[in-house]
Amino acid sequence: MLKPYLNKLLEAMWQDYLEITPEALRIYKLFSELNYQIINDHIALRTFDLEDVNIEKIARPFLESGYQPSGEYHFPAKQLYAQHFQHEDPALPKIFISQLLTESLSNENQLLVHNLIAELEPDSYMADNFCYSGRPWNLSYKDYQQLLEQSEYAAWLAAFGFRPNHFTIFINALTSHNNITEVNQFLKDNGVLLNSAGGEVKGSPDEYLEQSSTLAKKVLVNFSDCSAEIPGCYYEFAKRYPLDDGSLYQGFVAASADKIFESTDTQS
Repeated sequence: MLKPYLNKLLEAMWQDYLEITPEALRIYKLFSELNYQIINDHIALRTFDLEDVNIEKIARPFLESGYQPSGEYHFPAKQLYAQHFQHEDPALPKIFISQLLTESLSNENQLLVHNLIAELEPDSYMADNFCYSGRPWNLSYKDYQQLLEQSEYAAWLAAFGFRPNHFTIFINALTSHNNITEVNQFLKDNGVLLNSAGGEVKGSPDEYLEQSSTLAKKVLVNFSDCSAEIPGCYYEFAKRYPLDDGSLYQGFVAASADKIFESTDTQS
């Protein structure tokens, strides 16, 4: 696919994300006032490992636009598997896609998830907007709570469907702040709540990556039996460090990402 299509896709994903995460636009503007440009390090998407919606299906438009698989990650505690994809154009964000290992759920919750996926139209993943198409199934608040008891990730995905879970400001490109501690303090000074699971800063220079993130604010979601406020999306911040050859590390650290996932936890 041509680059104009890819740029259009990425912009549409950003707009969809902002509809659920208006705080991200406020944060973006805060940094924009102090910097010539804001570079997006990566976009994260969530899905199930089922055939019709697995990572391969979500990644389709990116792979067809020149992205390549560039790393894989395992999260045993949360029963997740993830891959990240990169484009040869360094100005384009990395795409991080995780999927829930559905068989890790109870039989009851597995059936619930399979029933949700069964509501999809055949070949839905072929639509250009599939990765930001939202929730394509009916979901009751009762079923959301049932999933929530076992997996925050599964409950979030069931409630919000297919859409960006977070975007990420690339700290290295900022002229206003040199390190992640300064970024975090700037955010807190402006009334932004940060995810403190595992500490406000996840990772270290020794791991070539430091990350922090906001806590997802609650948004009103319409379920089939009621409406309720639940955690939506969040904004992330990443500082990358050079490898021995001088190039910046482009991957992810599973232990850090594990804590970043908790930015959408209901108990955070």
